[in-house]
Amino acid sequence: MIISNIAAPLLGLIDTAIIGHLPQSIYLSGVALGAMVVSFTFLLCIFLRMTTTAEIAHAVGAQRSDLAQQTAVHAVVIAILLGVALIILRPVILELAWFIIQPEPDLRFYASQYIHIRLWAAPAALINLLVLGVLLGRQQAKYAMGLVIFTNAVNLVADIVLILGLELNVVGAAWASVLAETSTAVVGLWLIRDLLPPIPLWRITPRYFKQFGAMNRDVFIRSLLLQFCMAVMTGYAARFGAVTVAANAVLMQFLMLISLGLDGIAYAIEALLGVARGQGARDKISRWMRLCLFWSLVFAGAYSIIFWLFGLHIIQLLTDLPEVIQTASNYLPWLIIMPLLGHWSYYFDGVYIGLGLTRAMRNTMAVSVLGVFVPSWLVSQWWLTEEYANHGLWLALSLFLLARGVSQWIYLKAYSQYL
Repeated sequence: MIISNIAAPLLGLIDTAIIGHLPQSIYLSGVALGAMVVSFTFLLCIFLRMTTTAEIAHAVGAQRSDLAQQTAVHAVVIAILLGVALIILRPVILELAWFIIQPEPDLRFYASQYIHIRLWAAPAALINLLVLGVLLGRQQAKYAMGLVIFTNAVNLVADIVLILGLELNVVGAAWASVLAETSTAVVGLWLIRDLLPPIPLWRITPRYFKQFGAMNRDVFIRSLLLQFCMAVMTGYAARFGAVTVAANAVLMQFLMLISLGLDGIAYAIEALLGVARGQGARDKISRWMRLCLFWSLVFAGAYSIIFWLFGLHIIQLLTDLPEVIQTASNYLPWLIIMPLLGHWSYYFDGVYIGLGLTRAMRNTMAVSVLGVFVPSWLVSQWWLTEEYANHGLWLALSLFLLARGVSQWIYLKAYSQYL
């Protein structure tokens, strides 16, 4: 699961690396800003992956194949409906994004090109989320890893052909990702075909739809708050100029590797706790929580050491633009300490999903965003000079990640029998 999650952000990393070696930084900034908006949009729907994992794992533990099939069918229907809605709402998404971000005209032009094309793949992207949820819930991590590797292989080949071969620049990067996401959705549906009966036999059950919908609503609100924080890191930085946007975009690839690498631990505990919950085995729940916490600490420490020793080299692999490299290196220390501060939040996310505590997950996220991130962000921008304003953004993000872990631990300690 860790390997598959580390491979997942390569879809944006490959685009960033290839575009970052083109002669003009505006292409990198356009792809970075466009990818941020698309990722924000798609990751708002991450609830499909998380709730599907929880329900499938519970069904596996309870040995309920009918429940697993019911979950898969409902998730596919929701993914298709939401995907079509995102395609229809592309003009609204673009206008809302630029109203909030207010980028420079050239940056807006290239980012708009990227977003307009990428959103054609919305149904496929959301199907990929639920497929991943099914595979993780059934503990078929090798299939999940293979699917992510397939996605990135297609994207890499398409990037080389469209960006370097046909010189389509931003447009080529966007179409390469669309091709990768669409082909992956086809393969993914084939992998879970045993849970999908012929379409005429699909049944939408109002009672289960309401229950499943409530879980999705809670995680959606959690994801909306989380993606708001991530968007600020690139979107608000647009006020500091294209070079700072590009530098933050490069460093956000570090954060994506941190997040999805540590989320590999979270995905594992989701599946393990979900099965144990379905079996009603409280002793297994406590055992998996202790074991996964140990590995979360180990990998957080490994990330920090790697970024400390090789961070500058990684930046240079992503871009050869001197001004971007220099700017990104100024903020690298934040990425070195961030795994140690933030791994608790990723770990507890897995615990909460595995135990079905989606409402508590939503509430602790709201406390962390509204009570810590927003005040830290606003105070830092008011107090720090322009030279250090971007440091204020990274400080706010670091405090936010720490606050998530602390608030989740406090809730489990106070209201759960598992701590």
